[in-house]
Order: sequence, then structure tokens, then C-alpha cells
Amino acid sequence: MKNKLIQFEDLGQFQDYQKVWDMQEEKLQQIVDIKKQIRDWERRLEEEPELKTEIDNQQTPNFLYFVEHPHVYTLGKSGDEANMLANEKMLDEINATYVKTNRGGDITYHGPKQLVAYPILDLANFKEDINWYMRSMEEVIIKTIAYYGLKGERSKGETGVWLDVGTPFARKICAMGVKASRWVTMHGLALNVNTDLRYFDYIVPCGIKDKNVTSLQRELDRDIDMDEVKDLVLKYFAEVYEADIKSASQVPQ
Repeated sequence: MKNKLIQFEDLGQFQDYQKVWDMQEEKLQQIVDIKKQIRDWERRLEEEPELKTEIDNQQTPNFLYFVEHPHVYTLGKSGDEANMLANEKMLDEINATYVKTNRGGDITYHGPKQLVAYPILDLANFKEDINWYMRSMEEVIIKTIAYYGLKGERSKGETGVWLDVGTPFARKICAMGVKASRWVTMHGLALNVNTDLRYFDYIVPCGIKDKNVTSLQRELDRDIDMDEVKDLVLKYFAEVYEADIKSASQVPQ
């Protein structure tokens, strides 16, 4: 039985990247373990038909987390370390850390006033198609920034959401990178809201040398209400994925 319920939690500001990564791994493993149990029951079903009730009643959970990290640069598993332009001394000076991750994509920056979203979804509950999953995440952000009058676009071969694609002024407003195991996702997206864009000067963002990075604040020339952005992302996430999103505290454990 497909479970379209997503348990949501806002982890708040200044959450350590490694700590949140470890939590994602735990949630992913929790879902994978349930899927393994279901498959085991299915293999035994012919000899133990009573297991059908267990199978029919078992569901895998889905999770969505919002967070703001302290200054941190993260490198995807296929990323090029040469795209990190700062050495250890420079990182200390700007109060930033550097972490190699197991997500896809190259190098990016996370920091205060940037909305990071981590969906940990069993795509068997939605659609077992990573391309569909990524394009749907992009659609969530395209709809979100459209609320502010901005036209978000996709750039062929370059994951994320962009402005003015195909012009010399093309710039990225939202980066994305994921990992999936047995159709369970982790990592996610980073939308620049009121982000200090100077931190992108220390890397080649996403390994793309000829395009800039932007934020809602820069595009609109004003500070943006982060809570308003969060509400919009939740609204469109539920709409695009046809999901029911509820606070984790409202979901029986």
C-alpha cells in the first residue's frame, strides 16, 4: 500500500551538517529495513499465507526536514576537489568547514539564511524514477519563486533552478544533490533566500565556471521572510508530489 503521508520537521538554524547527515542515514536505513522485511514476507507468502495481512498493513514512512546550517562546503561523491578554492587557513578565517559527502553533484555551499530541504522518501510510495523525482523538486522551487515574480527555469544538463537560462546573465538560485538507495532518497535542495553570496566566491559552485549564483534577496533587493518561503515550499511540495504533509508531532509513532 502506497503511503503518501510525509512527516515534516523544521530542525531550525545552525544545525551541524554531519549531525543532520547522520540522522538522514538513520531514517533511510529505517525505511530500507522495512522494505527488506516486506520482501522477506513476500518470499514466504506461498508457505505462510497468513503473512498477507502483515504485508497489506505494512507501510514505509516518508520524512521531510528543513534546516539552516552553519557555513559549510560540501563535495559530492563525483565532485572535483579542485573546485574548492579555499585552503584550511582560509576556511578558518571565514568560519567555514568542508565535508565530502555521498550525494550526487559537485561542490556547493550551505549557510545561514539559506533554506535546505532534505526529503527522505520511499519513491515506491510515489514513482520509482529518479529523473522524475529531481524534476519534481525543481518544479517545487520554480513554483515557489514564481510567487515572488521570478521565472525559474531548468538548464539542460545542469540540475537545479536557474534564472535567465541561455543568456550571459544565467544564474543559479537553488542547488540540488541526492543519494538514493533501494529507491529511498536523502540529501536534497538548497534555496538561497537571504544567503551571504560572498561565500560562493571560495568555490566553483557545482563545478560550473561560467555562471553566477543568486538569491531571492538579491533578485528582489529586499530581505525575504524565511517563514513565508518555508510555507510556500511545503505547499508546493505537497502539490507537486501529491502528498499529505503533517508535522512529525502529529503522526502516531
